[in-house]
Amino acid sequence: MRLMGLDVGSKTVGIAVSDPLGWTAQGVEIIPINEDEQIFGIERVKELVQAKKVAGFVVGLPKNMNNSEGPRVEAARNYGKLLEETFNLPVDFQDERLTTVEASRMLVEEADTSRAKQKKVIDKLAASLILQNYLDGHGKLLQEL
Repeated sequence: MRLMGLDVGSKTVGIAVSDPLGWTAQGVEIIPINEDEQIFGIERVKELVQAKKVAGFVVGLPKNMNNSEGPRVEAARNYGKLLEETFNLPVDFQDERLTTVEASRMLVEEADTSRAKQKKVIDKLAASLILQNYLDGHGKLLQEL
């Protein structure tokens, strides 16, 4: 049983999947989207769901530092609803505060990655961190599946 982690932005969605046992998360790719034109990359997600045999989704919730929810949280919840309606698979959410900052720090400090190269992988790494945090916390989807 694999879970798919998603870091939903306004222009891209970072994708990660778990190993079959639900222990580790690996980044897969970044899918371009366009919220203004209602293009959400669902066809590519569908291909990945089938190829990876995904049984559920974990969507990152970009809450504010004071735990309040802004427009990006609403967009993430809407994306989760779209996933649930499209795939008829369970969706759960994971607080993603600071995951992009952590991903950027990892790329700069540990891998010495330039800012230009970071843009090509940061959302995928953030999706991996979101999913790994969920797996480490033994999220409810793991218990249900």
